[in-house]
Amino acid sequence: MKLENNMEINNDINEIVSEKEQNNFLNSTLGKVVDSAIDVGLRMVLPDFVEDGAIAVKDALLKGGLKEGIDTAINGAISLGKSVQGIFTGKFDDISQARNAIKSGGIIDGISDVLDKVINKTSSSGIIDKNIANLISNGKDAILDSVTNKIEDEFTKQINSAEKLAKYETNWKEYFENKDFEGMQREYDKIKDKLKELLPIENTLKEARVIENLHTLIKNNGQDFNLTKEQLELANMLS
Repeated sequence: MKLENNMEINNDINEIVSEKEQNNFLNSTLGKVVDSAIDVGLRMVLPDFVEDGAIAVKDALLKGGLKEGIDTAINGAISLGKSVQGIFTGKFDDISQARNAIKSGGIIDGISDVLDKVINKTSSSGIIDKNIANLISNGKDAILDSVTNKIEDEFTKQINSAEKLAKYETNWKEYFENKDFEGMQREYDKIKDKLKELLPIENTLKEARVIENLHTLIKNNGQDFNLTKEQLELANMLS
């Protein structure tokens, strides 16, 4: 029994991933990436500060609206990027498309504007010293470079994870054909771990869901690979 002959997806099934889910994932992931990059950037432009001093400056910027500004900049970049890239469905088809959209959405310009506003606000209100504000402003390019590099690193990681996921799925299918449940379980665990890291892309999730359903059926069937036609159809329908 060839797996590929029994894993065709019914086109009438409900959508697996929504635009909202993709946006939420990107917002959360990029938010963490940008936050980390700004930490690195601040340590570069404030070299004489001890760790506690750099944290205090970061906290002051957060009080000035840094997090809210970053969230707005990311959401704006996602929306504008989709428009520029002509993504009319609102959903990303693959990770490279998401990366190109984020670039097209001008995320770095958006974060640059946020930094300017927050630095001016916290400086004028006395939350941070004007000399420190000047240091951050003068070193803003270094901070933005850190953000750019971290975002690119994240998307490179996403693409690598997608490639590994495809490899694990291929391995799982081979073990399935050989009726080797122990090997299937190893690859299945890897698949589940990778899915936690990846931007939810519909085609990726469909393939993984079929594997998940078949794996569960065989496991619950006492590792018996003699599935009925109805069970195989159910695995596809539930994906």
